[in-house]
Amino acid sequence: MAHNDFQNNYYQHNAQAFFDGTVNVDMSSLYESFTRHLPPGAKVLDAGCGSGRDAKAFQEMGYQVEAFDASSKMVALAMQHTGLSVQQMTFADVSVQQRFDGIWCCASLLHVPAQDLPSVMQKLADALKPDGIWYVSFKYGDSEREKDGRRFTDMNESSLERLLEAAPQIAIETMWTTLDKRPERDEMWLNALLRKR
Repeated sequence: MAHNDFQNNYYQHNAQAFFDGTVNVDMSSLYESFTRHLPPGAKVLDAGCGSGRDAKAFQEMGYQVEAFDASSKMVALAMQHTGLSVQQMTFADVSVQQRFDGIWCCASLLHVPAQDLPSVMQKLADALKPDGIWYVSFKYGDSEREKDGRRFTDMNESSLERLLEAAPQIAIETMWTTLDKRPERDEMWLNALLRKR
């Protein structure tokens, strides 16, 4: 799959810079919107975990966390940061059934080409337990584009609703927009909490 190599290339070369630029961003308000739906000691998957910032936060809250990333260099940095055994894999490699109470996809699904998103969403939906909660975020928009060596699939409310037609057991609990949490960015993000019926 060429797009993985392409994406990977960016993160392999920029892993440390990406880690440094994201690891200390305050995500507490987003965590709260997700964790209030989780049972104590819930099993959480951080899918496309990047620096491991969120996996570490969830682990410190007492959740059982599994995490993966496609870039071996990001995986190494995330393992160092979290002490978790982070796996190197892609969304397409997810094959577990009904394993997680919560799935966290923060700024990670946006690198999946639009044509591959329906099958990826179905794999993640399968990995979620019934009544499980799933957080996703995308840059706000309606295009596929390439920027500085990375590919982005942007989403707005209606394109996310259309995408979820591919996973009929998944319902949108709530959608909202936020500004980028990094001080030098002024991009809009689409956030959504999804629930498995």
